Amino acid sequence: MKKFVTLFTDSFRELKAVRTITTMAMLAAVAVILGFFSIEYGQFIRIGFSGIPNGIIDYLFGPVVGGIFHGALDIIKYMMKPTGPFCPQLTLVVILAGILYGCFFYKKKLTIWRVLAAKFVVMLICNVILTTLCLTVLYGQAFMVILPARALKNLIMWPIDSVIFFAITKALEQIGLFRMFQKPALAKSANMQGN
Repeated sequence: MKKFVTLFTDSFRELKAVRTITTMAMLAAVAVILGFFSIEYGQFIRIGFSGIPNGIIDYLFGPVVGGIFHGALDIIKYMMKPTGPFCPQLTLVVILAGILYGCFFYKKKLTIWRVLAAKFVVMLICNVILTTLCLTVLYGQAFMVILPARALKNLIMWPIDSVIFFAITKALEQIGLFRMFQKPALAKSANMQGN
């Protein structure tokens, strides 16, 4: 339990660093740009890349920073390109997703199994259950009417999103890009874990 609390306190301390804020700003810009590009295949498969900067923030700075970043980015994206009515509950779900990813990734070695587990938990809790509940309230449709299509879409995208995020993050880590954004002590421990 102490380690879990430390995860949040360490992540909160990250907010005091200028490098954290500048990294968040840079990756927010990248996420907005990537949001305009996606690959669609049929009704259920839409491969987007705007979630990659979100995951990188969760990995580098933890659940507190991740939750703030996800929430702020959700509002920014909505203001830039509104799609339907604004729903604060959906923003809260997005914040929860950032917190969950941060709990899985922060100060931990990134493996494909960890990414698959994190994506599955977020997919189940946030995307399938909570977002479907929000859409039910927002559009007045029955939960069980929306649920099957959303569950199928998320199940199809789960391994695809996981592999894309893992491959890109590992590639960026291999070239040493993350060392610029981490505290010196964290960068050393990440290097030692990687070896």
